[in-house]
Amino acid sequence: MAPSELEGYSGVLAVMEDWARVAPVLRSAALDDAPVVDSYVLDLPLRYPRKILCSGPNYTDHLAEMGESFGAEWRPYFFLKPPTTSLVMDGEAVLIEGDRDDRVDWEGELAVVIGIGGRNISPDAALGHAGGYTVVNDISLRAPHRRDDVPAPFVWDWLASKGADTSLPLASGVVPSWLVGDPQDLLVQTRVNGELMQSASTSLMVCTVAELISAASELVTLEPGDIIATGTPSGVGAGRGRFLAAGDEVEVSVEGVGRVRNQVRVRQ
Repeated sequence: MAPSELEGYSGVLAVMEDWARVAPVLRSAALDDAPVVDSYVLDLPLRYPRKILCSGPNYTDHLAEMGESFGAEWRPYFFLKPPTTSLVMDGEAVLIEGDRDDRVDWEGELAVVIGIGGRNISPDAALGHAGGYTVVNDISLRAPHRRDDVPAPFVWDWLASKGADTSLPLASGVVPSWLVGDPQDLLVQTRVNGELMQSASTSLMVCTVAELISAASELVTLEPGDIIATGTPSGVGAGRGRFLAAGDEVEVSVEGVGRVRNQVRVRQ
């Protein structure tokens, strides 16, 4: 049974909003003798986050497979996903359009969930704002990303590429930060129909999780429950000339954090 201090919370987001009080309770909770739950229905752990920020390229090998490289003065940048319609839980379908080839791609990533909000957070203090970690698959539509029918400064259509419904499969749990340890020493893997496509350590990130939290907080005020996806390593479909089709199954796992598995289906 959960500690009495945790009674009355409606979900993980409510817990995150009170993280400064809840975290010490969770850390001291005796779980070894907790009863086994025999019957349950999983839901998204964060169904209504205020913001979903996704890091742009953050692994050198991924940028290389896309034909680019990092400059000496690289600073992280972010794009947004719709905070409710993009989310899909473990086991649910990723929906694609059946009448067009959007070149639907996978991007397995570690994600950090903000526990303590803030603005202009220093890198040294940033991990103290991390409530926990989870796993996401940043489903990307490569075909509509570049528009040929608009003036050159505006050719990149991030909403069409990254914001589709069901474009962010999210693992069924958020693991508290103290149970994960070093977020720069985790193995990220993606499999499509059982075939290993991505396998890399988070140690290969160009910008660490702490640096991403800090950089994001310079742009927007981070709030409890915000999700920051930390970028994907090499092995995406675009680098292979292979894309997702109806019937495919994609599984993303992060060592010590969890996994999310989804089948691809045509939208009805």
